[in-house]
Amino acid sequence: MIEQLSVDDAAKLIKSESSIMVGGFGNIGNPKQLIDKIADGNATNLTVMANDLGTPNVGLGRWVTENKIKKAIGSYFTYNKDVARKYREGLIELFMMPQGTFAEAIRAGGVGIGGFYTRIGLGTELTEGHETKIIDGIEYVFAKALHADFAILHAKKADELGNLIYDKTARNFNPIMAMAADYCIVEVEEIVPAGSLSPEEIVTPFVFVDALVLVERSCCQHG
Repeated sequence: MIEQLSVDDAAKLIKSESSIMVGGFGNIGNPKQLIDKIADGNATNLTVMANDLGTPNVGLGRWVTENKIKKAIGSYFTYNKDVARKYREGLIELFMMPQGTFAEAIRAGGVGIGGFYTRIGLGTELTEGHETKIIDGIEYVFAKALHADFAILHAKKADELGNLIYDKTARNFNPIMAMAADYCIVEVEEIVPAGSLSPEEIVTPFVFVDALVLVERSCCQHG
């Protein structure tokens, strides 16, 4: 059976200077209790890979408020006005990627691909200095794969082996991030006996999951 941790013990695994992928999209499908516990902890200088950085002092916005983040890689940082302010003050480094490129870079990191060529962002500041290549007469820009020390994710349900299912749009980046980190911690609403889940409904197989954290249903988020 997979290791089950308290939210406190799971949060303590995150150390300063770690790189972390965080599931979620606009505070939906993100591991809220883990995020809050890490915000309360001592880890700093984190490199965070997430679609967005929450809203002011909510979700990953707490990490922004508490100055936990050294560098953020993602797509939609204007969702939180505090991010723009800290960027202008030189308190946080931002690396923005088109959302599809961001998702594919995570997936590539999870399947052992070093990167890929795309047309998206070509000739813009987002890809300035990146390698380009002509393929069949068309110019492409190289996007490097993303990988992290940790992934902290949210799922609707897990079995005791660590197989995961998600709730509608709360799935978002969670499945691909599970593949692209050295250690994957998943906050789940319910843990059921092994064999209870139909193979047809399992999205993330247990081989990508290292630990589960069970949370109260009242704290869970839905898509």
